[in-house]
Amino acid sequence: MKLKITMVALLATLNLWGITVGEKPKEVTLSGENGGMAKDNAAWNSSMLKDKVYVLFYVDPDEKDLNSAFSDALKAKNYDRTNYGSIAIVNLAATWKPNVIIESLLKSKQKEFPDTIYVKDKNSVLVKEWDLADDNSDIVIFDKNGKVLFYKAGKLSDTDMKKAFSLIEEHI
Repeated sequence: MKLKITMVALLATLNLWGITVGEKPKEVTLSGENGGMAKDNAAWNSSMLKDKVYVLFYVDPDEKDLNSAFSDALKAKNYDRTNYGSIAIVNLAATWKPNVIIESLLKSKQKEFPDTIYVKDKNSVLVKEWDLADDNSDIVIFDKNGKVLFYKAGKLSDTDMKKAFSLIEEHI
């Protein structure tokens, strides 16, 4: 019985560090040697995830097309940007590709899609701090208070996409 209680307590403690649906994750900043905004290298802080429903893509550059069906469908929804925001955080530590090339591509993407916030994570900070999947494509949806509504690592199924869109529309 003591072992069971200890295991439950341990699992609950481990979960405090990760992404938990219904909870606000630990505040994280990406700046300096750890990364920052693609457009100007300014610091990005997770406390910015408020006042809008945000869809956050956390992506290994080698897996950038894994959830392109979801990304394309999301763009097609054309949600009102006063209530909805999108963030693409690129896990630069997850690839063999040179950072300088990826950073250049991110600046181009930022100009092409100015409504999306592009961020660099040079040291897999969100993998360590939020327990996001490394070497993958993670989708996290936040409500207007910064609480997690949805989390999925890997390719979203049709069912996952329906659930994600339903949650976005319910909370916008």
